[in-house]
Amino acid sequence: MDTYKAQPPAGMEPSGASNEGASIYMQIRDDIISGRLKANERLVVADLAKRLNTSTNPIREALQLLRGEGFVIISPNRGARVRPIDQNFVRDIYEIGVLIEPALTRWFVGMATHEDIAELERVQGEIEDNNFADALRHSELDTRFHTIMYERHYNRHAAELWWKHREVLRAVSRRFNFTLARRAQVMREHRDLIQHIKNGEADAAAALVAQHVEGSGRHILEHMRAAEAARAS
Repeated sequence: MDTYKAQPPAGMEPSGASNEGASIYMQIRDDIISGRLKANERLVVADLAKRLNTSTNPIREALQLLRGEGFVIISPNRGARVRPIDQNFVRDIYEIGVLIEPALTRWFVGMATHEDIAELERVQGEIEDNNFADALRHSELDTRFHTIMYERHYNRHAAELWWKHREVLRAVSRRFNFTLARRAQVMREHRDLIQHIKNGEADAAAALVAQHVEGSGRHILEHMRAAEAARAS
């Protein structure tokens, strides 16, 4: 069985932190995503170090990483606090993806090799074999599918921004299940995208990716609205 784990495009470290800092980063991020750390809650370095049984340096590393991904806000003289992961934040992130990913895709269509297409088809085959049964595995494979297209792009800043924003959306989407309609749409759009790449149809591939990213963002927002409505009632 493929044991692929999502990794950032080549040349970018998964976290940029020490091993301990990376571990602490994952713990704090999970606490933010799960709601154990509330929106706008202050993140005091000494308190976090005590709770997580570590020194202050890994905490500072982790907070800087989380700031870079958008989960934490650090203000002069006010310290760090949890950024609200609200609908506006998610909307802003996926709208940036709608702008960036078509450009990355258009470039890839002009550069794709037979080996690239074969790898896309292989990963898509694994996505279909999994058929959303294991949500984490689907997330990892779906990330690999898109990373194949973006990992060699010459604009490393754009690729890095895509990665950071995708990680935020991946993290938020873990709260929710895919609807049946969204599952079918993901499968169909992946297959159509591979066909556009095979045909060298850069504009069609770029337009489809924009639709794909927007659909993913709207799916998350719809779940967030439903959860908010349920809490209100």
